[in-house]
Amino acid sequence: MSAILLDGNAIAARIREGLRARVEALRRAGRPPFLVAVQAGKDPASAIYLRNQRRLCEENGVGYRLDDLPADASLDAVLDHLDALGRDPSVTGVIVQRPLPPQVPARALQAAIPPVKDVEGTNPANLGMVIYGRPTLVTCTALSVMAMIREARVPLRGAEAVVVGHSEIAGKPTALLLLDELATVTVCHIGTRDLALHTRRADILVVAVGKPGLVRADMVKKGALIVDVGINRVGNRTVGDVDEGARDVAGFLTPVPGGVGPVTVTTLLRNTVECARVQAGLPAWQEG
Repeated sequence: MSAILLDGNAIAARIREGLRARVEALRRAGRPPFLVAVQAGKDPASAIYLRNQRRLCEENGVGYRLDDLPADASLDAVLDHLDALGRDPSVTGVIVQRPLPPQVPARALQAAIPPVKDVEGTNPANLGMVIYGRPTLVTCTALSVMAMIREARVPLRGAEAVVVGHSEIAGKPTALLLLDELATVTVCHIGTRDLALHTRRADILVVAVGKPGLVRADMVKKGALIVDVGINRVGNRTVGDVDEGARDVAGFLTPVPGGVGPVTVTTLLRNTVECARVQAGLPAWQEG
């Protein structure tokens, strides 16, 4: 029997539905959410994502602006721009679009965005609150992974969870969120000697590496829940990090495309609204 596919588009639609009352409450409070995206140089691969950002914001009553900086902008120039946005009370959320030019390292910018405007959840203060188990603004990818897991209604307490990939926006925060749910978590990475040894015992398997076909069907426990975060272009196809043959083994699987991707884009909108709520002194979002 093939795995049950978790529909990311349907989950994203439900998240957006839940945002409407929050956006209206912010408007009544005189704190309408307003997102500014900052881009240094034009990258063709980013164009679609930026268009989706604008469309999603406009469709859901959230203000949006794209600030284009030159590709040769210095690190100091970008930091000055972020500082101005941080001090602008009309701007409630800021995102820095990647990839960045080589003279502007992403890590140098993470602390430059005030924690209350950090829609990507990568400011050290926000990452630190995830470690403390008191998250407010969490990386969009990690929140999306947890939304997919909740959709499958798989018990987390005591479950064997394996996260493949240890990036700051996906693997690490996802592992911490799973730990908070009392799952037993293993994180695999480039230094892992025998990946299959770990993945075969996973009740919940999260793969976020960016390598097509990394996890094969024979590396998956029968009936496991697989969350495939990878988005890779192979020829004219978009594929994940998990080989399609895993559908015949897994119990639940997120498809690529149509799985984690739509939820991640919508979670950016969720975090934009949450930033405005925090600044307005309204109660924090309660995840369902």
